[in-house]
Amino acid sequence: MRLEIKNLHDVWLSNRTNINTPLYQYSFDELTNSIISSGPFSFFIIDFFDMSISNISPSFYEMHDLNPELLSINNILGGIHPEDIDFVVKAETFLAHFFSEKIGREKLLSYKISYSYRARLKDGNYVLMNHQALMLTMDDQGGYGKSLNINTCIDHLSNLNTYKISLIGLNGEPSFMNLSLDGGTRSVIEFSKREIDIIKLISNGLSNQEIADTLFISALTVKKHRNNILTKSDSKNTAQLIKNCVVQGLI
Repeated sequence: MRLEIKNLHDVWLSNRTNINTPLYQYSFDELTNSIISSGPFSFFIIDFFDMSISNISPSFYEMHDLNPELLSINNILGGIHPEDIDFVVKAETFLAHFFSEKIGREKLLSYKISYSYRARLKDGNYVLMNHQALMLTMDDQGGYGKSLNINTCIDHLSNLNTYKISLIGLNGEPSFMNLSLDGGTRSVIEFSKREIDIIKLISNGLSNQEIADTLFISALTVKKHRNNILTKSDSKNTAQLIKNCVVQGLI
């Protein structure tokens, strides 16, 4: 086992549950039907209790040269670009500390985690993948249970990895964008639920007035939100904002 992969196992094992938890709090069909992708994608569930893999999408084998009968988490991790695996280890370590120290481990079920890395396809080429993870179960002590993992090819949007992490809030939680592994919370971009709603409506092509009508607020309020969102995200225009949000897994 490569040292980097062993280090990743150590991170997960130190945070995993010690009991075999039920499969998930939502039906699997509800989860997979809610996936909206900007490119070719695959998904699977990892159980941190015993590091087993299940519910693998057929597209996973179409995208990657892996034997279904021999598939393991180590096979999957082995497909990550050698120059990016260290970032994945550091990202998972950062996330464990961020939730423990900044948000609260119990909130992990209310967040979708997003970051990118390069992965090897069937043809041997590496492409930039947006990795999104949604924790489905945890134990009473905050130990990791099962996690839904969605990997989307975003090479058509960007071939430059920012090596940053985004946390997309669910159930009304705020979202944290572009978290830097070495910058702590000094450069945190936090979007409120209302701002996330507006970003999603902008991505659907709605005008300020249409957004105002949908959210029962004034068009002037929408305009103020839009300007604030552009400033927060350091986006020059709406097109750049939408591209950045897609790459970061926000929409």
